[in-house]
Amino acid sequence: MAVPIKYSLRSVVVRWKSSLLAITGIGLVVAVFVGLLSMASGFRLALRASGNPENAIVLEKGAMSELGSSFSQAAGNWLGNDPRIARSSEGTPFISPELVGIVALPKRSDGELTNVGVRGVTPLAFRVRNEVSIVAGRRPERGSFEVVVGRQAQSRIRALDLGSRISLMKHDFEVVGVLSAEGSVFDSEIWGDFDTMASAFNRAGTLNSLTVRLEHPSDLPSFDKDLQANLQYPLEMTGERQYYEDQAGPLSKFLQGLAVFVAVLMGIGAIFGAMNTMYAVVANRTREVGTLRMLGFPRSAILTTFVFEGVLLALVGGALGCLLSFLMQMLTTSSTTASMSEVVFAFRVTTVDLVCGLLFAAIMGVIGSLLPALRAARLPIISALREM
Repeated sequence: MAVPIKYSLRSVVVRWKSSLLAITGIGLVVAVFVGLLSMASGFRLALRASGNPENAIVLEKGAMSELGSSFSQAAGNWLGNDPRIARSSEGTPFISPELVGIVALPKRSDGELTNVGVRGVTPLAFRVRNEVSIVAGRRPERGSFEVVVGRQAQSRIRALDLGSRISLMKHDFEVVGVLSAEGSVFDSEIWGDFDTMASAFNRAGTLNSLTVRLEHPSDLPSFDKDLQANLQYPLEMTGERQYYEDQAGPLSKFLQGLAVFVAVLMGIGAIFGAMNTMYAVVANRTREVGTLRMLGFPRSAILTTFVFEGVLLALVGGALGCLLSFLMQMLTTSSTTASMSEVVFAFRVTTVDLVCGLLFAAIMGVIGSLLPALRAARLPIISALREM
């Protein structure tokens, strides 16, 4: 025979002060836990948004990132003739040769230097990456010392306003446009003309990467196998979306591990708080426990009742913490990718993060209420009835 749920709910309401204390403690722990998870999710989603499922990135064989890759333009020209690459109506292959570099520029906030990614591109880059658009100004002209800057880079880095001039590798470049890339990594970069960047970075005749649009994305595995087997131009191909997800991997895992570590430390305190609350509840209800046992309720029902109350309080606290975590979605921060450039991203609270937060709250509720519930279940009937 089970104790009515109404009894547990009424108990929580009657003892609202102690209930509110337990709910608040667990809620704060869950808010921090979900907040850290949302930071990892935001970084991962920002890099994932950088990829197009129809595109692939070609790097030097064995390279872990664009910055660590370098191969000849001749290899890029050879690859551009492959029929598996999509072409425009004019027959132009959708292939974007790119140079990638890192420069240190001062932040707007404190003037401290931070790494900013610089990308040399041709006009085809805007057709291959159709999520990138110019939202202010214009594109840089071929052969000119002009650049366009990402919206996030412009908001965080000094001297990136339209019409301003910045020094890159001892060359002055004029900011002629602002690009938007739907919150992806390109929003934190500076783009300039490929040939001009090659001259400025003393990289003439070489590439860091090729971004290609495939005619049939299903051809990617066989295409990659053929590239790796080529002895003249040892290259490898990765799906663009997969490439940027891999770039997020180490930091994303670190943030998730940090979330678990911090949550466990804070959770221990919350568990003890919940345990004290439940012990106080048991102490104040010993006569009620004795009465329930006299009415025929078994010890298992008493145990289940008190654990249910603990889990109920924890889930309410978990829901409160999840609601508080949504306030963090207004925040943005930055971090460094595997290519050593700074990427600006927003906190993103995902459904998975919320489920993890509620599950963590439920675990705290079970652990925090189990010992007090066992004490209540083991109370002798006669001594319980004698308690005042």
